[in-house]
Amino acid sequence: MNHGRTIFSQLMDFLPYYDFMKCVDRYAGQYKVKSFTCWDQFLCMAFAQLTYRESLRDIEACLRATQTKLYHVGFRGNISRSTLAYANETRNWRIYEDFAHVLIRQARELYVEEDFGIELDQTVYALDATLIDLCLSLFPWAPYCKGKSGVKLHTLLDIRASIPVVAYITHARIHEVHILDQLFLEAGAMYIMDRGYMDFARLYHIHRSSAFFLVRAKKNIKFKRVYSHPVDRSTGLRCDQTIRLTGIFSSRNYPENMRRIRFHDDEHNQNIVLLSDNFQLPAHTLTDLYRCRWKVELFFKWIKQHLRIKAFYGLSENAVKTQIWIAITI
Repeated sequence: MNHGRTIFSQLMDFLPYYDFMKCVDRYAGQYKVKSFTCWDQFLCMAFAQLTYRESLRDIEACLRATQTKLYHVGFRGNISRSTLAYANETRNWRIYEDFAHVLIRQARELYVEEDFGIELDQTVYALDATLIDLCLSLFPWAPYCKGKSGVKLHTLLDIRASIPVVAYITHARIHEVHILDQLFLEAGAMYIMDRGYMDFARLYHIHRSSAFFLVRAKKNIKFKRVYSHPVDRSTGLRCDQTIRLTGIFSSRNYPENMRRIRFHDDEHNQNIVLLSDNFQLPAHTLTDLYRCRWKVELFFKWIKQHLRIKAFYGLSENAVKTQIWIAITI
């Protein structure tokens, strides 16, 4: 029941303040801070995300217009654009990264029994990255090609819950495949990736970690067919093979057999070749799983359409990452 409290205040009540303060203490976020705390900073940025503020001046004007209600919302410090700008520039962005992961863990528990269209007990993840463009003259610390700058958001999405489990923000020049070195692999889970992640040494590491991968193959791989499994061509399948790599470096990096599946995608009228180390699941199930990878593209589309990450309130790397992580949190 609403007892006269603002909607923003009621929304913020769902956030675990104790866990937030543990994240702050982990990085000494309030060292020598007297008035404008990390929680005040988070509330300001959350308000900006939910109300689509365009600038620091816009945030300041809107909050000061309701000065008498700020205390009941949770603000304890004075709101000014200079103080907020300084906080975004100096306070460690990892505070808000860790807090986002706390909320992600809580949200995933709500979708443990969620049905995503495929009867599968194991956890399925989709890994992909998206580019967030920046202006080179304003963000010279993140160049990636002539006249442009930007950052990449690498996301590991839980297909069942459509929730990002892991997210990394890097310079745009960092190739997607390097994120595989930072993942904590879950035994028995399935990792679905596009062909940008096809690195046989890293795929073999996933295989040796008792996890499974499903990756779209590039056209230039060299292999020999060991065995061909029967397929039902009416389902779109064209072949289901057990193969062994024959390239000089690829055979050294992945010395075991691999599964190769080719199917026709009617929606885009193209043939797609998949590689996997899973020999237990039927071929049509693996193709259906690869189609589920599109959920991560929808997640990126949703982020760019609904979150305030097109106009940034600060120009430093710390300020940009702080805003992105708070946007993901909200």
